[in-house]
Amino acid sequence: MFSKLSTLKYSQKCNILNTYKKINLKSNCIKRYYCQKSLDINTNVAKDVILYKYKNDRFFKIINIFGIAQFGFWTYLSMFSFTNLKDVPVDSNEVKWWRKINLGENKYKISFTAIFFLIGWSILLVTWMYSLKSVKYLILRKGGNEVTIVTYTPTGGNRMFTLGLQNLSCKESRLNAKSQLPIKVKGHYLHYLMDMRGEFTNPTLFDQTAGLRRNWTKSI
Repeated sequence: MFSKLSTLKYSQKCNILNTYKKINLKSNCIKRYYCQKSLDINTNVAKDVILYKYKNDRFFKIINIFGIAQFGFWTYLSMFSFTNLKDVPVDSNEVKWWRKINLGENKYKISFTAIFFLIGWSILLVTWMYSLKSVKYLILRKGGNEVTIVTYTPTGGNRMFTLGLQNLSCKESRLNAKSQLPIKVKGHYLHYLMDMRGEFTNPTLFDQTAGLRRNWTKSI
């Protein structure tokens, strides 16, 4: 009697366990069915698709005006130093060392002139390069094999070029980027920058096309 009761309890436990496994398996299948896997995404688009856009023309206009103004200021200061610093002899008996410095000597005058000019030119170059490397639009072309990158320019217009996806590498995940998402274009110096304040209009398609990290055999 006791053995029959034990057998019955064991059989009931097995039935409950099998039922739980079936329910769990069914729920997992439902989750997988509704999860959008990367293989389910059709990257062969029938028309051009905007993957990303960041329209902030006013900001780039301001920084380029700032760069031009700084270049003008430092260039003027450079010319002023070269033309107005006079070679005035200094009394060698002066006790304080800084009074013995003659800023009109050629070594000081030329140094100040070069430094001031380089500061102005560097500021202008940085603002120009930042504009040229900031992505305004990223467009996946029809067929899904090419992308067009549209960037800002120092003059306020747009610069655009088209390349194959195999020549584009995203340096980190879109979800991990904080302020800028750098992308590398094969054969181009420096990275292009995608501001995270911009809008990823089709994030899933971006992740499976332009958002992939590609390893090139030849370093660039």
